[in-house]
Amino acid sequence: MSGREYRMLIKPAFTPEPGFTHGQAPRTAVLLCNLGTPDAPTAKALRTYLAEFLGDRRVVEIPRLLWMAILHGIILRIRPAKSALKYASIWTAEGSPLKVWTQRQAQALQEAFNQHGEDVIVDYAMRYGSHNIPSQLDALKAQGATRVLVLPAYPQYSGTTTASVFDAFYRWGLGTRLLPEFRFINHYHDHPGYIGALAARVRQHWTQHGQAERLVMSFHGVPERTLYLGDPYHCECYKTARLLAEALGLQKDQYQVTFQSRFGKAKWLQPYTEPTLIAMAQQGIKRVDLICPGFTSDCLETLEEIAQEAQEAFHHAGGETFHYIACLNDSPPWVDGMRSLCLQHMQGWPMPTHQSQDLDISRQQALGLGADN
Repeated sequence: MSGREYRMLIKPAFTPEPGFTHGQAPRTAVLLCNLGTPDAPTAKALRTYLAEFLGDRRVVEIPRLLWMAILHGIILRIRPAKSALKYASIWTAEGSPLKVWTQRQAQALQEAFNQHGEDVIVDYAMRYGSHNIPSQLDALKAQGATRVLVLPAYPQYSGTTTASVFDAFYRWGLGTRLLPEFRFINHYHDHPGYIGALAARVRQHWTQHGQAERLVMSFHGVPERTLYLGDPYHCECYKTARLLAEALGLQKDQYQVTFQSRFGKAKWLQPYTEPTLIAMAQQGIKRVDLICPGFTSDCLETLEEIAQEAQEAFHHAGGETFHYIACLNDSPPWVDGMRSLCLQHMQGWPMPTHQSQDLDISRQQALGLGADN
């Protein structure tokens, strides 16, 4: 029995490796990883997406059997239809805003590397839903990537988001024979490129609309217990807010940190965004600007929860002018910031294309030792 026939009889333990040609240059890649999105603003698509998202033990730390009974017995029977209506209100002709902006960020970052003569492959992936992390890692390997820098779309580290992205890489690695060299960016909540891009975004808004009485910085919420279990998210949000305020020259009474997107009845990080906005309006504050520094791409939580629902609550409570300041998206300062962040973490990795003469020599040496190609 030949070696090929033997391999056909035995189910491989690992995913087959892509074709390899001796002498091809090893390449460096950046994979920008965001949360994910349903494929369509429909109850069916939301049910599939939410089952994966809320089924992640990183996202919900309730005992597994109890949570699965609640998730499949109650939540997935009720929430998909309600969530579909929210998604429909912000859906675009190109699809989900989160996917659109993440894709544009990756494209802009690729162009920035190209303009500087840096041989780096840039792609994006989603933790949940389509265009997922395993499929994009396979695609990068097929392009010859031997080094991958993982750039989560989450500036502040949290076990509910950043760690879950890393989980997906580890699981993919369990079924992969030839692993790329990985580097993971845990957080960049205080990186100068990130803070500078946020400040530029706010200044741009003030130039066009003037400065409001109060700048609200709303971050995604997490259960309060995660803070006491060792998650640094709360502290990193406040550091981002402080650095952004300093960059903008704001005093402590000119800005407010809040947390949004509560889920369930447990106590989450406070103060909560919408109640804070209502209280501001009732106290006589007529004009508010709000930015969501923890989201690098506009999505449901910014465009529907903040720009629609929170704005309505502020106006209903007596506020007069509410401006939502868009996320960083593919703004030039943020593209520059991403490139700077990536270069910092790719130190020591060669990025220029290898000389073709050196590659030809390597190939001829391999063929002389009996290589097939």
